Formats: sequence, C-alpha cells, structure tokens
Amino acid sequence: MSDALADQLHERGLRLTAQRRRVLEAVRALRHATPDQIAERVREDGGSLNLTTVYRALDLLEGLALVRHTHIGHGPPTYHPAEHYDHVHVRCNGCGDVESMSTELLAGVARELMERDGFRLDANHVALAGLCAKCVAAAPPAEKE
Repeated sequence: MSDALADQLHERGLRLTAQRRRVLEAVRALRHATPDQIAERVREDGGSLNLTTVYRALDLLEGLALVRHTHIGHGPPTYHPAEHYDHVHVRCNGCGDVESMSTELLAGVARELMERDGFRLDANHVALAGLCAKCVAAAPPAEKE
C-alpha cells in the first residue's frame, strides 16, 4: 500500500507523510468512518493528528481516488476505502450501525428514474435509514409495525 501511495503522491510532487499514511490506514481499518472517528483511531494507534490535518489528508486521498465519502444522516461525511465502492449505505437509526448493500438493491429505482425523468442515479452516494433486525426485535410491539 505505502509504495503505491508514495508513487502516486510523488507523481504529483507530494510526499507520503506519516499523517497521510495513518489516515488511509485508519479509513481502511474502520471501513466507514467520520473524520473524528479517523482521528480517534490514529490516536489509539499511537499517532497524533488534529482534525484539520485529517480533513486535508482525506481531501488529498479522495483526489487520488483512494477513499470516497458519503453523507450518511445529517452529520459529517463518512469515508470509506475506494475499493469498497459499489454499494449503498444502510444506517440503523436505533444503534447507528452502517452496513453496505449491493447497488442492485436500487436497480429498479434507478431504472424508473432514468426512464421517467432521464435522471441517472449515483447509488454509491445513497444512504438509507431505518432499523436493523436487532433493533426491530428489541423494539416494543407497537413500534414493530
């Protein structure tokens, strides 16, 4: 990983800094994470980064197509590895877990939008909200319906 990243950065006249490497490693380890969660992971691994450095590194890494972001809910963007790309995010409103589902889940919606409105859906930037199976099972009977 580091050699390919170093080569990409060098081609653009940039260096592979410890901060950039740590941010990318944290994104890959966490799979779906906000900048705050990424900074916390780096600190847990013995590094030290302020949030501005994390945002700058994420912006650069996204420009290199190594990470991508999605807005899941109303908070900050969530970053994930670029190789973990073709998926829809499904977020549980109960426990906050985020799962990845195939973009095929929205194939019918995408087809209808294109046929009806000429709109091309980017399903990779879609986040669906609801309750996961565990939270549905734990909900009072009246809320399960």
